[in-house]
Amino acid sequence: MIRKRPIRICACWCMFLCFSLCPDVTRGQAGDGQSPNIQSPNIQRPNILFIYADDQSYKTISCYDAHPEWVSTPNIDRLARQGVRFERAYLGAWCMPSRASVLTGRLQHGVRTMRMEGQYPGSRYDPRQCPFVPAQFRRQGYHTAQIGKWHTGVDTGFGRDWDYQIVWNRPGHPDNAGNYFKNQILTFNGEDRQVGGYSTDNYTDWAVEYIQGEHRDPSKPWYLWLCYGAVHGPTTPAERHLGKLRSHQAPIPADILGPWPGKPSYLDRTSAWIKATNGRPAMRPKNVPSSNFNVNDAGKAFDDWIQQMNECNMAIDEGVGRLMQALKDSGQLENTLVIYTADQGYGLGEHGFNQKVAPYDATIASPLIISQPSQFPVGETCRHAVNAPDLVDFMCAQAQVSVPWQTHGRDIEPLVRQPSTTEWNQPMLMTHTGRSYGGDTDQIPTDERLTVVGNVPWYVLLRDGTFKYVRTLAAGEPEELYDLKSDPEELNNLATSSDHREQLARFRQQAIDELRRTEARFAEHLPRTSTE
Repeated sequence: MIRKRPIRICACWCMFLCFSLCPDVTRGQAGDGQSPNIQSPNIQRPNILFIYADDQSYKTISCYDAHPEWVSTPNIDRLARQGVRFERAYLGAWCMPSRASVLTGRLQHGVRTMRMEGQYPGSRYDPRQCPFVPAQFRRQGYHTAQIGKWHTGVDTGFGRDWDYQIVWNRPGHPDNAGNYFKNQILTFNGEDRQVGGYSTDNYTDWAVEYIQGEHRDPSKPWYLWLCYGAVHGPTTPAERHLGKLRSHQAPIPADILGPWPGKPSYLDRTSAWIKATNGRPAMRPKNVPSSNFNVNDAGKAFDDWIQQMNECNMAIDEGVGRLMQALKDSGQLENTLVIYTADQGYGLGEHGFNQKVAPYDATIASPLIISQPSQFPVGETCRHAVNAPDLVDFMCAQAQVSVPWQTHGRDIEPLVRQPSTTEWNQPMLMTHTGRSYGGDTDQIPTDERLTVVGNVPWYVLLRDGTFKYVRTLAAGEPEELYDLKSDPEELNNLATSSDHREQLARFRQQAIDELRRTEARFAEHLPRTSTE
């Protein structure tokens, strides 16, 4: 549900207007590291370490079900044992909207002024109309830092949103946007320089330094958003991990080669696999635009691809171990809230996919672990799904930071404190609107803009308990309804069965209600489906 904090918002709006009219106060001088502190210095608030992987399937983490038996992520598993593991989180359909939601606390259709323009991944936003949450942390007493991948506008927000920043600004340097793992042009507190080394290790090194006290005000709690580029393509393991998993076979998804009965027609266009001469799947040849980050792995064996993804993930797992050790060694472990997740998942053959974007758990569901043993349960699992705005509201609540605009998050603290609760009846919404944000989503396009990202049309996704409802926003396509308890791989679309007609109608209306409540104007002219 949309959270409103009447008393705190009133005070914060006054502050927000003051800052808006006085930009020198809001921004300070780039690099000065100073920001107004409106919190009492006597109130201890947690540090926040927010770890963000890229394109990471939950099936690459060994504390999650459905991973190959030879996959091992001991450090991430240890973090899960020290906290609450969420079975499913839906932060966005692809990299940019996921991050935009994390920065604003709003779903993609509610992120104002964000737009893509120029050479991909060029993008812009108006910070006056699209303020970011880290600026509120900064104004309200936190030292803020971001390290790693940046994917939401040429303006990275240094000096306004971030006190300290080392980022790979992909929109600002599109010619370098494919250098996920080496030779990156990085922006150090507003100054660009080219850096060698393996990016996952570099980001970990700089994050450890920050945790240990470098480049920050020791009198303030800190918020660090650490954005790894792994395991995004061109998925490249560290040299020390290359070949470690060679010769292992992975379970083949039941519907990797189709057919896909009861599913929308676009799956015929997104099919990425063929049967090789040995009878096992291999990547289908495809036409991709010429660039330094589109890789055509035509003919690559399915097993080789799964090995490569998991070898690339090893450096992230080692990084998590180093980060947690740095917290322990510096005496900050007890008072640090650690959140591990990814911008979204990545299909590894399920439903014929070798990409993200599509509304199935395999393609978009993120891993999510929340850990602070001094405050929350350990070793427990929550089966209720959460989204990006939920995480934003949760972090703000823990940090006692007020946001002077309406977010789309729900209060998920009851789920973190009591993960096994059955007294939870708040449905979760996620929207995919391609490369469009805010007011540009008011009208649903009927041309190629509808499928510009991954050949997947716009859609609405709703989770309620173990059920998932999906409405593809293209005329004549079927709605989808899955019981993830009995059908976790989403093979049987219940929406096409007359036995579930009443249940389908209920979820359809729930989705419309949530769209209206989150101010999605396109909710008033949804295209008719084949199952209505």
